[in-house]
Parts: sequence; C-alpha cells; structure tokens
Amino acid sequence: MTVPPDIIPEWNDLLRVRRHLPAIGALQAFEAAARLGSFTLAARDLNLTQSAVSRQIRALEHVVGQHLFFREKQTVRITPVGQAYAEQVRRALAILSAATIGCQLNPYGGVLHLAVLPTFGTRWLAPRLAQFSEAHPGITLTLTTRLAPFDFDLDSVDLAIHFGRPSWPGGEMVPLMPETVLPVCSPALRDRLGLACVHDLIRAPLIKLASRAEAWPRWFTQNGINATPGPAMLIDQFATAAQLAIAGAGVALMPTFLITDELAQGQLVTAFDTAPTQSEDAYYLVWPAARRDYPPLVAFRDWICAEALA
Repeated sequence: MTVPPDIIPEWNDLLRVRRHLPAIGALQAFEAAARLGSFTLAARDLNLTQSAVSRQIRALEHVVGQHLFFREKQTVRITPVGQAYAEQVRRALAILSAATIGCQLNPYGGVLHLAVLPTFGTRWLAPRLAQFSEAHPGITLTLTTRLAPFDFDLDSVDLAIHFGRPSWPGGEMVPLMPETVLPVCSPALRDRLGLACVHDLIRAPLIKLASRAEAWPRWFTQNGINATPGPAMLIDQFATAAQLAIAGAGVALMPTFLITDELAQGQLVTAFDTAPTQSEDAYYLVWPAARRDYPPLVAFRDWICAEALA
C-alpha cells in the first residue's frame, strides 16, 4: 500500500503505537481473569475455553514483557505488576465501551475538554454555556483553567481559550475578540488622590496582573507617557485585581467586558475621564491540528465564534 506523503508522519506515529497495542481479545481475557482471580471463571465469563484464555494471557505477557500471573499448580494469582496493569486496562476498556455506545446513540456527541482563562471563563463564557448545552445536549463539556499555553500532545485538552499573539506551536486558531482596557479604581480612591488625568497615575498605587507584566508600561506609552510606572501590587488573576480595586488598594488596568457590572453599580469607576484603549493582544480559540474535524470541537468552535461576534 502506498501512503500519501502528507500523512507519512501520522502514519509512522500510528505504526509506533500499534507495536505496543495488544489485541483487544487478550486485554479482555486478562481483565476478566484479574477481576475473577481464575482463568476458568474468566473463560466462563467470556464464553471461551480455559485454554483459549490462557493462550490470550500468554500472548499479552509476551507483548508487555512481564509475568502478569503467578501460576501455582491448579491456581493462578495476579502479580503486583499485573494488578497495576489491570486497573489501567479496565479503565481503557471502559473508555472504549463508552465511546462505542456514544457513537451508536449520538454520532455527533461526545466529550469536549476545554482549557479556559479563569476570569474569562467565569465572567464571559460561563453565563453563555447553557445556550450551548441546550443546542448540543449530546456533548459533555469539561472545563479546566490554564493561565499559560501548554503542549496539546502532552495534555488531554481538545481546545483552549488563548490570550496573546496568534501563535501556538502545533495548534490552529481563530480570533474570538479584541480586548479594550480601562484604568479603574474605587470612587473613594479617585477622590482621595485627586485623579484627573493620565499623568496622575504615575503617582498612584497600581495593581498589576502577573501574566501581563507589560500591560501598564504599554498603556502609558499608548497614552503618551514615557515615565516608568512606580511599584505595583502583583496579582495572579483579574478577579482578585478587581476586588482589590473595589477595596481601594490601587488602580487596576481591567478588560472592560469583565467589569461591566462593577462599573454599572458604581463599585468601580474610571480613574479619570478617558476612553477604553485596545490591547495589543487578543483572545483566540486554539486546538490541535489533528482534532480539527472532531464533531464536538467543530460544534463548539462554530458556536463560540458566533457568540463572540454577537
């Protein structure tokens, strides 16, 4: 068989995996014997002969290069290696079974693992997810928070929300939305410091996000100030930064879509009369190239892009 040149790398990866992939029948025989503690009972459970189960397990031991059972006269006893392996095999068989049932009952459903930025996930995405679930009841969405890019090959994540430049090794992406930011603080802090223009922020206490160390210097430059801002309180999440700003601890540079409620309620105010400034970076949806046609991913990608444009 001739393999097209453009899929030779994926074909080679598949061949490497197959060399370490035992026959499903051998795994089923091993799991049953491990669970029941007997080749005879395993044979009965699988509707096979005892010798067939024994041969399957011998073949599996040859593949893994380890003894999985102690054979003692007419009895067998699983080895410690076999016990640990059995737990993993049992989970793998359960996953395969669930995937098959899901494909039979709902061919366009499945599980979708999404990595999100914490505050973006809670403030922007979470209020909208009910709409996605109603439109795609067969898709189970799991969310995990990530603050920095990661390797899709080493992580069980199908797609991620990324803030930054349009660059992610091994990933494909689509832009979701730009970001505009405002310097905000509590009304009491603004009045106490007499903040009235951009120059006043040079002497104000600032709140800085650890993952955006250059945000304040860039903002000052965009607003025509060459002075270096003073020391700032370093925070790891926007939600914490917003609460500190509300409490009067300093001025925070916040994405406008994350603080609409706080601005409307008067908990936060702009530090002085100014318009929002667009960040140099933006939000993107990114996924591994190998998963681009996974139906739940396609459904979520189409949905979130439409939501971002709304």
